[in-house]
Amino acid sequence: MTHIRKQAIRGLKAGDVFTVTRTFTENDTLAFGEISRDMNPVHYDERFTAAKGFRGKICHGLLVGGMITEVGGQIGWLASGMNFRFRRPVYFGDTITCVFTVTEADETNRAKAEAVLSNQLGEVVVESWLSGLLPCETERAILAQI
Repeated sequence: MTHIRKQAIRGLKAGDVFTVTRTFTENDTLAFGEISRDMNPVHYDERFTAAKGFRGKICHGLLVGGMITEVGGQIGWLASGMNFRFRRPVYFGDTITCVFTVTEADETNRAKAEAVLSNQLGEVVVESWLSGLLPCETERAILAQI
């Protein structure tokens, strides 16, 4: 059981912060393209990426932004809204750190969060704002049994 899941079982509140890190590969992008059917050549063709002004093929923005679901899935977050701002491209081999912060939580378990994803150079690549539901006491007890 991860430390993220353990914190969720204890209960979440505004100010809780979770961090995950992942290095993205070309194979990740190929798999995501197959699942999403996003075949934009910016992910697959060096000539196209050069024409766009990138230094190489880039990862799908939603693949990278999807790091928030690693945290959300561990804490049992039920999303009702997600907004993304894609600030910089993510290239194959980039290591991205996602810092997910619960910014609001009320007595009905409605919550808001923000996530900032940065590359290995400390450059912000994605910002995200989320709304949703945190697990109630009964759901937290189930999380403890999983």
